Formats: sequence, structure tokens, C-alpha cells
Amino acid sequence: MLQWNDCSYAKDCTAVCPLCTSRRVRELWWQGVPPSVRGKVWSLAMGNELNITHVVNFLFTCPDIGLSQADREASLELIKLDISRTFPNLCIFQQGGPYYDVLHSILGAYTCYRPDVGYVQGMSFIAAVLILNLDTADAFIAFANLLNKPCQMAFFRVDHSLMLTYFAAFEVFFEENLPKLFAHFKSNNLTPDIYLIDWIFTLYSKSLPLDLACRVWDVFCRDGDEFLFRTALGVLRLYEDILTRMDFIHNAQFLTRLPEDISGEELFCSISSIQMQSKNKKWAQVRGRRSKVERPASKLKIQECYQHVSF
Repeated sequence: MLQWNDCSYAKDCTAVCPLCTSRRVRELWWQGVPPSVRGKVWSLAMGNELNITHVVNFLFTCPDIGLSQADREASLELIKLDISRTFPNLCIFQQGGPYYDVLHSILGAYTCYRPDVGYVQGMSFIAAVLILNLDTADAFIAFANLLNKPCQMAFFRVDHSLMLTYFAAFEVFFEENLPKLFAHFKSNNLTPDIYLIDWIFTLYSKSLPLDLACRVWDVFCRDGDEFLFRTALGVLRLYEDILTRMDFIHNAQFLTRLPEDISGEELFCSISSIQMQSKNKKWAQVRGRRSKVERPASKLKIQECYQHVSF
């Protein structure tokens, strides 16, 4: 039987492993990457397109490359506040905990490395998950490269026009996969930004139990941002019967505070039933087509949702 240790992808990315594209390996990936190799697999899957090498310079010296003193102080205050509420039940990232300094260093270093992005609420959850699976230097490299992906960059820079293309594409697949719930949300004016922003900003690490969120990350590393939206549809499908009986307020509250006892097997079964193809067009094609459609009236709503997302 094929195991993760048989796949060279978990060991080395210098050569293409024929097993990595096989159906069996994709099934293994779907079932969850073993914790013993998860960090390595994530790191290789995310890559290092930014070609970050001098990590120590950013982690410990934070060179002055564009941040004003006021901006730096504001970012550090926000980081300090966010860290205090990052996985509070674990009690390892808060001040005095074993990973407080590491998390603070990575987030502070990122604001120096990318002053054009700075620190944005929600980043602490992503960095924390990486810290739990990688050493400090590799976690920073993975963090910077992950946030540099088109979808993450669009959200963390609050690029309204790009965010709208993701929401519009999501609604195409929402309507095709869950027409009854889609119509219910439409009649109640419940738009995707109300619940998707929180899920996408933290890559589900705040919304789902940590072990389940890591499993979502596993397939996200394999399939890219499409899987984040497929997961969203899986969540909606899983709770469709409940959601169709709720009004706007209760739907919004439910989706921003998902049940803590959510079953991983049931969720992934629900996700597997979601079809990410619309009229013979895949996710990337649909999103590309929707990018040509402007919806300026939604900009204010996105900004309002962003300001009220509770991390």
C-alpha cells in the first residue's frame, strides 16, 4: 500500500515524483497529510517564489525599508492585540507562552518585509498554524509566500475589485450546487462577503477546529484557492437544512460562529459532493470571466464587513 513516505514530494522537490500526480496520492492528500510530514509538504507545496533567503535579517533586525516610526508602532500594537486572541484555548501564543516571541517575531518581520501590505487582522492565525508545523525560518518563508498568492493578497490588501470577482465566481457555483439555499440567501439579502471574509482571511483556522482546519490546508496546498471556496460550499451544504429555516440575523450569526462539534468526515463528504465546474468552465475560468463584470455598489458593503469582522 502506498504511504506518504513512499512519495518523494514529502522529501524533496528537486524532481517531479510520478507518484505525486497519481490518483492514489491525491486520495492520500484528501484524507489528510500526516502531522510528521505536514510541515515539509506544506512548505514544498507553497514554494518560495519570493526567493527569500536572508530570513534572519527580518526576524531579528527588522531593517528600515519603508515603514515610518508611527506606522511601525501602530502595527506592533495591532500585532500585540491580535496575538492575545490567537487560539486562546491553547495558551501557547499569548504573552508568557512558549510561542509568543516566535509569533510576534514573524508578524513583525512581515511588516518590515512587506510595508506595502503591513499587518492585517487575521494574519496571526495563519502564522500560528505555520509555527505549529514548521521551524521559525521556514514558517516565515511559507507565511510570506502564502500571503503573496493572488487570492490572499487581494483580501489582505482589501482590493475591492478583485475581492468582488471571487465573490461573484463563488455565487455562480453556489447557485448551481445549492439552488434552494442560494435563493433563500438572496431573498434575505445575505451576501457572501458577510461570512466568506472571515473564512478566507484566516484560511478557516479560526472558524474550524484546528485539526480540521489543518486538513483543509492540506488540500488547499494541493488545489489552490479554489478549494477555499469549495470548502465554503461544503460548509453550506452540510448545514443547508438548518440555514434554510433561519432569517438573516441567525444565518449570519451561525456562519460566523460555526458549531464546535463539526465533524471532519461529514464536512469532507459534503465538500466532495460539490462540483466546481459551471457550463464546462472551471473555477479559474469562471473567476476570470467574472473579473470583467463590475459591481461598484457592493464596495461599501465589503468595507463595512471587513471593518466588523471579529478576530
